[in-house]
Amino acid sequence: MAALMARSVPLLKVVVAGDGAVGKTSLIRQYCEGRFEASRVATIGVDFQTKVVQIRGREVKLSIWDMAGQIHFQAVRLGFYRGSRAAALVYDLSDPASFASLGRWYEEIRQVTPDQRFLVVGNKCDLPLAVAGTAVKTFAQSIHAPYLQTSALTGEGVAKLFKYLALLALTRR
Repeated sequence: MAALMARSVPLLKVVVAGDGAVGKTSLIRQYCEGRFEASRVATIGVDFQTKVVQIRGREVKLSIWDMAGQIHFQAVRLGFYRGSRAAALVYDLSDPASFASLGRWYEEIRQVTPDQRFLVVGNKCDLPLAVAGTAVKTFAQSIHAPYLQTSALTGEGVAKLFKYLALLALTRR
């Protein structure tokens, strides 16, 4: 029994949040399954996937929670933030409105987990940019969060996103 407990892999719950159609599910699917689906149905409520990863020489199991982006799912989402150790705030680099709502997502998550660690993620870097980089960096700095860009379509930055999210979760006080 002691040998079994010594080999247990820590479970780290992380959330991926942002407006609908910014590519949250596609990012998670690209990371966990190595594939991209051009046509996707909107997430209803929440969904999750798990993946075992190596962080700083330590094996951990990431439980990645995909939060539905539509406003009418807010009441459902609130309960699922509980127990999360880090959150990715995702917006679509080609959609300024999705960036403008990141502050609302930040506040929604902080309402449930006040000591949450955040990562700001600009997705769809394969498309023309419509959000000023200075505005994004200013927002990220204001919430003490790192910022990176990804493309679920090409896979660019996806592994880095989840590795960083796992590191934030693992090192959270």
